[in-house]
Amino acid sequence: MKTIKYILLLAVVAISATAFTLKTNEVGYAVGDTIEDFSLKNIDEEMVSLSDYKSAKGFIIIFTCNTCPYSVANEDRIIALNNKYEAKGYPVIAINPNDPKAVPEDSFEKMQVRADEKGFNFPYLLDEGQKVYPKFGASKTPHVYIVTKKDMKVKYIGAIDNSSREPSAVTEKYVENAVDALLAGKKIEKTETRAIGCSIKTI
Repeated sequence: MKTIKYILLLAVVAISATAFTLKTNEVGYAVGDTIEDFSLKNIDEEMVSLSDYKSAKGFIIIFTCNTCPYSVANEDRIIALNNKYEAKGYPVIAINPNDPKAVPEDSFEKMQVRADEKGFNFPYLLDEGQKVYPKFGASKTPHVYIVTKKDMKVKYIGAIDNSSREPSAVTEKYVENAVDALLAGKKIEKTETRAIGCSIKTI
């Protein structure tokens, strides 16, 4: 009887482990995964894909939006990242994952206004139909994914730095450290950090 109970227990554990594994794989890309390219509309009305960037070494892909206070607090830092790394081969690609029906201030037209107001110097794409962010597993705005171009592999996932709201309190620049390591051919010390921000809005 004890043997039967033990076998049943093992079976339950095995099933639970399988379910957990499947659930984990469904949440999106992990560090080391190969991503799929996408085609999303930019604020200039043009479609943008990663394959358009012929000379890029990689990308700083940031899921962000107009309305989240955390995203707003990071806008200048996102602009600075593109200023520093676009010429070095790692441009910023910003994607708004929010459904504008849920958040009207995150509509395509409002994105155009915000980009003009702030002087965004990078593509600001709308994830129309919310088809891209689930593949990445993005859950917050802002949420960063650093990807290398040659193999389309994820090298870093998480926050821009260690101060989600206050730029003057930053003591560790996760994204800059990761990109600097990639450019130098070195190992990234922190490949994953916790993204802090607003939840992505859906209907």
